[in-house]
Amino acid sequence: MKKFSRRDFVASLPPLALMSCYLEKADLILYNADILTVNPNQPSAEAIAISGDKIIGVGSNDDIMNLSSAYTKKINVGGKIITPGFIDAHSHPAGAGRSHLRNVDCDLRSIEEIKNAIFERSKKTPKGEWISGFKYDDTKTKEKRYINNIDLDEVSPDHPVIITHRGGHTAYVNSLALKIAGIDEKTPDPKGGNIERDPETGNLNGRLLETATYLVEKFIPNKFTRADYQAGVKLISNMLSRSGITSVTDAGTSVKSLQSFEDSYNSGELKTRVYCMIRDYAFDEVNDSGKKTGYGDEWVKIGALKLVCDGSISERTARLSEPYIGRPDYYGIIINNEDEIFEQAIKAHLNDWQIAVHANGDVGIDITLKVFERLQKEKKRIDPRFRIEHCTIINKSLVQRIKELEVIPNPFSTYVYFHGEKMKEYGKERLENMFAVKSFLDAGVPVTQTSDYPPGPFEPMMAIQSSVTRTDYTGEVWGPSQKISVEEALKVATINGAYASYEENIKGSLEIGKLADLVILGQDPRKIDPMKIIDIPIERTMVGGKWSYES
Repeated sequence: MKKFSRRDFVASLPPLALMSCYLEKADLILYNADILTVNPNQPSAEAIAISGDKIIGVGSNDDIMNLSSAYTKKINVGGKIITPGFIDAHSHPAGAGRSHLRNVDCDLRSIEEIKNAIFERSKKTPKGEWISGFKYDDTKTKEKRYINNIDLDEVSPDHPVIITHRGGHTAYVNSLALKIAGIDEKTPDPKGGNIERDPETGNLNGRLLETATYLVEKFIPNKFTRADYQAGVKLISNMLSRSGITSVTDAGTSVKSLQSFEDSYNSGELKTRVYCMIRDYAFDEVNDSGKKTGYGDEWVKIGALKLVCDGSISERTARLSEPYIGRPDYYGIIINNEDEIFEQAIKAHLNDWQIAVHANGDVGIDITLKVFERLQKEKKRIDPRFRIEHCTIINKSLVQRIKELEVIPNPFSTYVYFHGEKMKEYGKERLENMFAVKSFLDAGVPVTQTSDYPPGPFEPMMAIQSSVTRTDYTGEVWGPSQKISVEEALKVATINGAYASYEENIKGSLEIGKLADLVILGQDPRKIDPMKIIDIPIERTMVGGKWSYES
């Protein structure tokens, strides 16, 4: 028989019983607040009571003060907004943390600046060792062209160099890196990838798309120690907490990354709860150890098996049914076809794992839905909560199939604002069906808020503004039919994210019995100019009844 702690027992009681059980047990009360609970049965409140890591009361100031004792700490919030902690339902915190720890940050506004950064790193790096850069974005540099091997050869001829696009699907390497990988003009494109050549000369230009990046990456030694992995988690966890994120899904966890989250938690350094999607190459090791979706606790938990169908939106490799604007013969890239994804997924599905597939374009989404349909024919599961990661370009038929299969779409939430300059390659008409949060909400589909960081910035206030205004940083509007309200955006950013990880009963809204994960905002996003939501300060972040960030 399963044993329950007193706290587990109390969490199962109805609200009135909870109030009486905890009448003198509140450790902390936040009062004089404007609380947006995201609980449809009690959408607003003035005060909240917390005991340990759980919420034990939500209501009026007078009612909640009845839960205090001589030992209760009370904080007057001064009318500020309190929301549930934000949930980033698709990001890459472990890898991003290590990149911030060790790699050259190429989020710069000119190729010359990037070259200078690589040159400075080369002076500190022993000859022959790799130099890695990340967060390069071709449309953000003033030259408005791709960085190439000639650029990198000029500043680092004696070090192999690889710079990844912030989208994560393209690499830019120098000539020495190409030589080490054995890539020359005669090397064929790998399946699901492209080794780009200069269109005029036919010479290699150092740009590798999708699976072609693996040809070089396999030669880069992993010099990160277990301590480095943990340090990366600590660094990124602090960054996320400062932005109000209390839970994150790591959408590509290796065994070492999984260990790093556990190490960080055990050391008291983890400030964000993590739902760990396991990549295909790590699946057998994790599954054979007896672990699967749901294994773990409310801090570190095994999530879905993560698979990939097509390419990237920010790098313009997503597989579309209609060609990209200005490139009449280019439709994007399929990395894994229907049969391949099915074979990768069937073992996990039969073993009751959640399945998540990266699919951006409408062609990729169609393929992914066909896989989910086949999986359910093999074994009809009651609540598989299939996920489509990104699920960017949709149509009415795809939305209907998503609803019928009860699939959870996880589109980019900051892309309209941050990557607006790229949207012209998709076109105004197509943008009415991209990052289609309103279409999903109207269909009753539990769409989530995601950043995919590093590909998109992770700040929830940017995500909310982007979803509410559908306006980029230059003022250009993309897909106005997909605008949603602030209240809808909050729901997407909280309870829907919890649902995507089977955790809607323990977090995602502020109600009795749930985890005390919350954020105090400096302004009310409902009452200010929507174009200024991005500037709302995060004053405090709480995870499990403890402040993880205080401004």
